[in-house]
Amino acid sequence: MNILVLGSGGREHTFAYKIAQSSLCQKLFVAPGNAGTASIATNVAIAVTDFSAIKELVIKENIEMVVVGPEDPLVRGISDYFAEDNELKNVVVIGPSKEGAQLEGSKEYAKEFLVRHNIPTAAYQSFTADTVEKGKDFLETLNPPYVLKADGLAAGKGVLILQDIDEAKAELENMLTNKKFGAASEKVVIEEFLDGIELSVFVLTDGKNYLTLPTAKDYKRIGEGDTGLNTGGMGAISPVPFADDELMAKIENQIIKPTVDGLAQENIDYKGFIFIGLIKVGNDPKVIEYNVRMGDPETEAVLPRVKNDLVSLFKGVGNQSLNTITLDVDERTATAVVAVSGGYPEAYEKNKVITGLDTIEDSIVFHAGTKLDGDNVVTSGGRVLAVTSFDKDFREALKKSYKNLEKLDFDKVYYRKDLGFDLTS
Repeated sequence: MNILVLGSGGREHTFAYKIAQSSLCQKLFVAPGNAGTASIATNVAIAVTDFSAIKELVIKENIEMVVVGPEDPLVRGISDYFAEDNELKNVVVIGPSKEGAQLEGSKEYAKEFLVRHNIPTAAYQSFTADTVEKGKDFLETLNPPYVLKADGLAAGKGVLILQDIDEAKAELENMLTNKKFGAASEKVVIEEFLDGIELSVFVLTDGKNYLTLPTAKDYKRIGEGDTGLNTGGMGAISPVPFADDELMAKIENQIIKPTVDGLAQENIDYKGFIFIGLIKVGNDPKVIEYNVRMGDPETEAVLPRVKNDLVSLFKGVGNQSLNTITLDVDERTATAVVAVSGGYPEAYEKNKVITGLDTIEDSIVFHAGTKLDGDNVVTSGGRVLAVTSFDKDFREALKKSYKNLEKLDFDKVYYRKDLGFDLTS
């Protein structure tokens, strides 16, 4: 079959990498794609939210499956757009309905869903510009640090964790009345702070059945030791060493199953990935957030470990037969280390020539912010590349990723050299 992947990051290059290996895939398209996807698929210069142009491409190229990478088109309702169009309704779309995508599109919606289905999460309240003073009063009832979350999509940067009560009040006002994160912070969720270690769990569901994919831990801060500004992600490790059988059983029974069952009970059409951001507090898991797609850079560590034909898994989503499929996972650890442009996550320059790509050995390079410029591969974004390696444990896998990163170069390249600093194996 002909397949289209929507997106342009490392996650989408990883999808394309796995799909291109499938005997079920005849022609592969990526819109808009990057320099990495260009080598294994046909890139098409279409924005992920240009639904009419996507429709035109799907019909023209007889595309039978669309894999949606980023959250924006899902929150805007691309799955519904296909389902409601007579020419598109038979195309398999990997991604939830607009209603289902509200699990990521609205922090308040997600928290209300969690509470309705008795899924463990932090205590919270939400506030608007009209109730900003009540929000400040609520902050007074909490112990530091204070967690403020923009309700809407803020490109992974709408969460503030602050130690000082006065700063928290000022930032609450900044978010609600000064629109610090634009429309995303017209409503702000204030949560109790949970002290523990984070991990991510990924689920692929067909709306009735589900498969739990490998766990991962990502590193969001730009600086070593988890310092500095938040980013889209500086690297990931899969599996998480502390996610033992006991913890995974709790996650399965207290979080994954109630989530999938809750979606079905509420008649929410959900066929795609559920990315559950968790924190282990003591020995118990609690949900920090839902995302309605795979994470980036977690995808670059998780999907290469899945040995199954990815297209056959996606077909199982389309015809609701995931219960007949057994997940086959590589037992080795995978580590993905992200190289970013100098200055990221603030202002950075683009169009820097990348060298060394042809010298990589025993690792996979997934492109994110790259494009082709004649014969050169150049930078086009903040997060540029992810280097994924396998070995018996995360320390050995990281050695391979770092060894290959030393061979790659572009002006002002930066990557964290301390991934896994908080893990023991």
